[in-house]
Amino acid sequence: MDAYEFIRDAIIEGKFVPGMRLAEESLAKEMNLSRTPIREAIKQLEAEGLVIPLKRGVSVRHFTKDDIRQIYDLRTLLEGYAASQAAIHRSENDLLEMEKANILYEEAISRYVESDMESLKDIVQVNQKFHETIVNASKNEHIHFHISKVVVVPIVFRSFYWYNSFQLKQSLEVHKTILEAIKNSEPERARIAMHEHIYQGRDHVLKHLEQIKNIHLLKEEVK
Repeated sequence: MDAYEFIRDAIIEGKFVPGMRLAEESLAKEMNLSRTPIREAIKQLEAEGLVIPLKRGVSVRHFTKDDIRQIYDLRTLLEGYAASQAAIHRSENDLLEMEKANILYEEAISRYVESDMESLKDIVQVNQKFHETIVNASKNEHIHFHISKVVVVPIVFRSFYWYNSFQLKQSLEVHKTILEAIKNSEPERARIAMHEHIYQGRDHVLKHLEQIKNIHLLKEEVK
């Protein structure tokens, strides 16, 4: 694994927590690399919005509730539009790719065990693949660029981390509804289903952030 993948995975999986300072020297020592690939990796992560610059070094980006609401609002607009356009412009091959991705998603869910981080990575990756197939089917080359800027992988990862098996199966059923709407050339139904799908993800993240905040406040009171 190269420096970029190592640091990115550590951020996504919560090993490098929000607000944590990342220093080139310590990262180079941990990975047994020179500082040059670390520096290049950090530049890429900064461009992706996963780290923010400090006077010396960078820190893992912290997302506020407002950040999350705004990010999901943008995702809803963009991916809802992509789904509606996919319902108009999709080809038979596009439908095949969506169905393949959704089968992989279902298989990843069936393998999922709460303590199995590798299975969770599979769920995130195949979920992203399903959404990408919809964007591709929209036949709008500009949508993918804009969506890539607002799909913040650590937030998506943590949202799945908090899902139980029932909620994961619910997510799969919504995927099937979106797919059916696109297959039947129903743009408005596809858009509405995608909106609800993304907003459910947003509400799930916000709910658990509030729970974490309350736990921290309780710990402070105990002290």
